[in-house]
Amino acid sequence: MPERARALVVGGSGGIGAAICAALAPDFDVIVTYGGNREAAEAVAAPLPGATVRQLSLPEGDAGDLTGVSAIVFAAGADIGQPYVGDITVEQLQSVLATEVLGFQAVVRAALPELRRAGGSIVAVSSAGLGRFPPGDALSVAPKAAVQALIRGLAREEGRHGVRANAVAVGVVEAGIFHRIDWEQAWIDAAKRNIALRRFADASEIADVVAFLASPRASYVTGQTIFADGGYAV
Repeated sequence: MPERARALVVGGSGGIGAAICAALAPDFDVIVTYGGNREAAEAVAAPLPGATVRQLSLPEGDAGDLTGVSAIVFAAGADIGQPYVGDITVEQLQSVLATEVLGFQAVVRAALPELRRAGGSIVAVSSAGLGRFPPGDALSVAPKAAVQALIRGLAREEGRHGVRANAVAVGVVEAGIFHRIDWEQAWIDAAKRNIALRRFADASEIADVVAFLASPRASYVTGQTIFADGGYAV
């Protein structure tokens, strides 16, 4: 039997990342990366046939052996507060740009030789704030805007090698960091009123879109940002 393709999921131990790993598993042997919590990564990988775990510190970390990797999913993000733009310090902005933008570039640059050989795919998890800006969310939106610019550049430049690059812009997802914050009910009610579907996303709903774009089923889709946001940006 031919060897299965491999997918590297950066941020695979997080809430959305874990759902993405599960959605990719039917098509790929998944490499679940983690920053500091190996136990969480192993819990994600355990039920997935062929899955392995790998530590990856952004932006300077080595992505390791990428032989056979035909899909890169970048689902990493910084754990941030929500200051308004006028209150953001240079140090805060440098930190999120280093983790997300420089980290994304480092991983993709390392993976491109394998992606070119395989005619592979790159998918970045982005923010619905790029379609409709939520006040106080600049530390999340700004780095993802830069990553989306890189996605468009990769789609344009690497398409001749058969490499596709897309992004999935998400809103509020009931996973990961969402459950670590003590939200006020008034905020939850107001946030849901701002969404056309009047509810938050389940992580699996995001993961299904990512898995589609990463797979050969989306073989003629590149340079796109899919807003999986329940209609928040409408």
